[in-house]
Amino acid sequence: MPTQHLTHASGLNRNDPFAERCCATLFGLALVAAFTLAAVLAEFGLTPYDPLGQDRIARLQAPSVAHLFGTDLFGRDVLSRLMLGISQSFTVSFLAVGAASLVGTVLGLASAWFGGFWDGAIMRLMDVLLAFPAILLALLIIAIVGPSGLTSILAIAIVYTPIFTRVVRGPALSLKQREFVDAARTFGSSRRYIMTQHLALNLVAPLTVQITLALAWALVTEAGLSFLGLGTQPPYASLGLMLADARNLMELAPWLLWIPAIGLMFAVLGFNLLGDALRDILDPKTRRALA
Repeated sequence: MPTQHLTHASGLNRNDPFAERCCATLFGLALVAAFTLAAVLAEFGLTPYDPLGQDRIARLQAPSVAHLFGTDLFGRDVLSRLMLGISQSFTVSFLAVGAASLVGTVLGLASAWFGGFWDGAIMRLMDVLLAFPAILLALLIIAIVGPSGLTSILAIAIVYTPIFTRVVRGPALSLKQREFVDAARTFGSSRRYIMTQHLALNLVAPLTVQITLALAWALVTEAGLSFLGLGTQPPYASLGLMLADARNLMELAPWLLWIPAIGLMFAVLGFNLLGDALRDILDPKTRRALA
């Protein structure tokens, strides 16, 4: 029997887009779950070694059974540092994206609902923020306030607020003209009730997708700020700070560079795959195309 007949007979189609999407979704979900677990364990102090403890005798040891990812210049366990770095990077990214999504949703709904002067004022402010490259705007904010993890959260939140504002405003303008909104007005529903129960709830799908994708961008931005010394400060760890510490030891101890770089790559990949999967699941047009 020909190979293609065997494939169809066994119910496996290697060119099935739905099957490929399921595999990508599961892989992305597994990556996010693994990194989240590592972050939670680090938050509760459940790392193999003390990530801040120094052992000068064990400096720059290559990966081994005792230290799976080796040790750094100060004898600190790289795996423990990596878990702490993931925790710090995730904390900054989640808080920043959460703040940006909340403020952006409020501004987007207000812009769509009130229109006129308020719509123009809000959107022009968002246009000004979007005119700056994300990393340069973050650098400007940190230069004014000063480098710290809290400042990184503030900077990343401000950078990504315009994106959420635009994501909310467009669909909200369309929903505002729908029959169920007119019916709510007719029955005397308050403005706040309509905006929260009728507009905001119908925007959960696009917001969920945007939040997932924004987390990937925020991880990269946080790593860039920490790499430049403007984010998380020593002796604490973040993925960007680990990369900065390893740049002068590339030839002597290359694992110090590769391990956080690969960790950052897979963390961003996981959120991107999960965001694409959520978009396919929540978008009826995409679901029909994959069916």
